[in-house]
Amino acid sequence: MSFLDDIIEAHGGFDRRKAFERIEAGAVTTGGLFPLKGLPTDKTRRRMKVWLHEFRASVSPFGASDQETDFTLDRVAVQKLDGTIITESRDLPAMFAGHGLNTAWGPLHRAYFNGYAMWLYLNSPFLLAAKGVEVCEMDPWVERDEEWRVLRATFPGTMITHSRQQDFYFDHAHDLRRHDYRVDIAGSFPAAQLIGGYVDVQGIRVPTRRRAYVRGPDSRPVEELLMVAIDLDDVRFL
Repeated sequence: MSFLDDIIEAHGGFDRRKAFERIEAGAVTTGGLFPLKGLPTDKTRRRMKVWLHEFRASVSPFGASDQETDFTLDRVAVQKLDGTIITESRDLPAMFAGHGLNTAWGPLHRAYFNGYAMWLYLNSPFLLAAKGVEVCEMDPWVERDEEWRVLRATFPGTMITHSRQQDFYFDHAHDLRRHDYRVDIAGSFPAAQLIGGYVDVQGIRVPTRRRAYVRGPDSRPVEELLMVAIDLDDVRFL
């Protein structure tokens, strides 16, 4: 088996995962990115839903207690829980044309970011074996006294994600411990996301703690510049 095969098996394997349609979790999301975008940030616990076999994600409540987001490959919307549309866009790339790190976001921008980012995170590392994703192993990385193996993924242009090229770092137990990328929709700033808090959910390994920092010129996270923090609880597959 390849290293990627070993990683997939260590996280529960494809056969077990195929039995489920989606993953849900309680989530608290904070960090410095959102104030830069002119958006309020708080420690409200929300419910994330991410589909495993289609490009779809949702978060609720969003903006009001009876509202949620609906994100797919060709559409992002804010809607009532009964499906009534409040606002939507099908021109997704144009939403971020000319955006830099400090360009203000509206509700649809945040819904788009939340949707694709959580879809990426909660489908990793299985996503690395998806059709069209090219993966190669890079030189190992030493983090304090640990050596992590690194897989570099190049995602197809048809997939919405942070950036086409991203690096995934795995420890000796095959747990994903770090994820590097550029946030193309926010000025392409470089990020290093540290990952931990693994739990076993119905036989599948899931991390519950993510901290995304600005990545410095030495490729290490700048801990004073925390951009996004995500804490999950009550994780379940359905």
